[in-house]
Amino acid sequence: MLDRVFSPVSLGRLKLDHRIIMGSMHLNREDDPRALAAFYGERAAAGAGLIVTGGAAVNRAGAGGPNYLLINEPEAAARVSPMLDGVHDAGGRLALQLFHAGRYARESTYGLRPAAPSEVYSDFSRALPRALTPGQIEDTLADFAAGAAAARTLGFDAVEIMGSEGYLINQFASPLTNLRQDRWGGDPHRRQAFPLAVLQAVRDAVGPGYPVIYRTSGADFVAGSSSREESAALAVALAREGADAVNIGIGWHESGVPSVQGLVPHGRWMEVAGGIRTALTAAGVPVPVIGSNRINSLELAERALAAGHADLVSMARPFLADPAIVDKTRRGESNLVNTCIACNEACIDRSLGAEPVSCLVNPRAGRETEFPLPLRPPRRRGGAPVRVAVVGAGPAGMQAAATVAQAGHPVDLYEQDSSIGGQFRLAGKVPGKADFLQTIRYFTHELARLGVRVLTGTAPEAAHLARYAHVLLATGVRPRTVRLPGTGLLPVLDYRQAFADPARLGRQVVIIGAGGIAVDLSRLLADTGAAGGTAGGSRDVTIMRRGSRIGHGIGPSTRWAVLQEIRAAGVRTLAGTTPLEVTPLGLRVRNADGTTAVLPADAVVLAAGQVPHNPLQFQLGALGIPCTVIGGALDASGLNAVRAFEQGLAAGTTVARLLEPARTGGRTPA
Repeated sequence: MLDRVFSPVSLGRLKLDHRIIMGSMHLNREDDPRALAAFYGERAAAGAGLIVTGGAAVNRAGAGGPNYLLINEPEAAARVSPMLDGVHDAGGRLALQLFHAGRYARESTYGLRPAAPSEVYSDFSRALPRALTPGQIEDTLADFAAGAAAARTLGFDAVEIMGSEGYLINQFASPLTNLRQDRWGGDPHRRQAFPLAVLQAVRDAVGPGYPVIYRTSGADFVAGSSSREESAALAVALAREGADAVNIGIGWHESGVPSVQGLVPHGRWMEVAGGIRTALTAAGVPVPVIGSNRINSLELAERALAAGHADLVSMARPFLADPAIVDKTRRGESNLVNTCIACNEACIDRSLGAEPVSCLVNPRAGRETEFPLPLRPPRRRGGAPVRVAVVGAGPAGMQAAATVAQAGHPVDLYEQDSSIGGQFRLAGKVPGKADFLQTIRYFTHELARLGVRVLTGTAPEAAHLARYAHVLLATGVRPRTVRLPGTGLLPVLDYRQAFADPARLGRQVVIIGAGGIAVDLSRLLADTGAAGGTAGGSRDVTIMRRGSRIGHGIGPSTRWAVLQEIRAAGVRTLAGTTPLEVTPLGLRVRNADGTTAVLPADAVVLAAGQVPHNPLQFQLGALGIPCTVIGGALDASGLNAVRAFEQGLAAGTTVARLLEPARTGGRTPA
């Protein structure tokens, strides 16, 4: 029972029937009002009671990039009206986030030098900002007020002030970035002045009854920045000065402490929100506290509420993964929730650039107009049922099968292994990546709901597939072979064999390759509990590659964190290193400086890339059987799960549309 999650709560005059907020996400789609309307509207219709928009910059200097909404410019009304209509027509509420990036802005966006409290270089934007003059600070406050007034006039149900994650307001609160000695800085009390002045300006602009949420930092996790006590004191001051709720953010972009990556345990930082909540209660201003970060299910949210860490829970990426997470859970259908796996690859990583945001496990996210859901399966008007085969049940195959079946076509999904999931089964073994198994759980139940016939332990011959109207080939990849002299002197395995039985590898392991799979395998092997342990205790693991970049292919918001983790676990990382031969003592290599050495090893693992596995395409072509190749079977270069899921969606949609005339009594195109 989720009694706390599904209990009513008020944020000022705003009354909500449950305690889950869809948190702010910058989508890089702010120039496409129709897409935003569909994105937000679908989530509102599926139970997202209060949605917070991506950041709306209050002026051009404060924009985080070229695709940010500029709330105080003339075109803002036309851009936000469709999303407001979409959310309100669906019965939801929409809050506008008022945003200023400060020293995190980039001069390349509008040719404006980033503005900040003081001239302190930013490793994130790689810029030295200009220090705001007192007059420019007053102008910025007026911009916040104007943005708030515009939000109310346009019909937003609330505003959220972005004062966390190292952006401008947070910069004023921090002794690391606020070196001023005037009324806006110099001691903890004066560093509160700008955050409080923003609140006052916004409150004056919208009036006493309009809901104002303040997102403020609970912990910066940057050396030399605000202490936890100073962050709590600011939250208390904001509550006293009229904030209707405080939403607690965690970390800065420059922080060396992971806060949103999958390796962070679920709910890890909710205790920070709990500390703020305790401080508010002790100060006699118990306004609602909103907690966030690494909560990806309503069951986890219920635990956080029950523990007293927060009054509401903000979930952002989980609404990318499944628009209906609230309604499905309310109906007792948690098994049908497509769970966020915190990979960050199609969401946070893209939001830091200019590419439109989506979701690895839900490639429809943000593209609802391009891939609209059918309201009901198409009605047959004669003709025999049109059956489709999908061969291979990894990410591309699972998505393709679900997409075709959702359009109403019968689907058979073949998988030669004993279960679906492909390389997600390997990823799910890695410490910190267990949520990848939730994707397999989701598709197991979703495919059954859609009536897909799943045939595991089956590798169909081409002739067997002749009875299908179309075949989607998603047979995946195989590890790339690396030919090494001396193979046989020591065990030499590919990464699939190593994942299958890590205990057989011995204590000293050298992995050839240092991309995502090699890094994941090193994480598994360095964790002796997860990997089955060895007689000699902890493992000595080395990963190596010819190139210069360890962790090549891992997204920017995750790579630094996992490399930090494996190095802390003792994994040795060698760049510019070429394997030469296997010897009885280990692997002889050539180092970047041209010298050679032997890396001691009990086993050598090959994780140096992949090649397509596509045994059926030419046979099907010879038999005249229509087929489409997707995923790694089509192209293993630069392969990642984002591309596999996207191709599954796109190809599944194309095939479903191609075959529709046969379902309606017409002719199926050849």
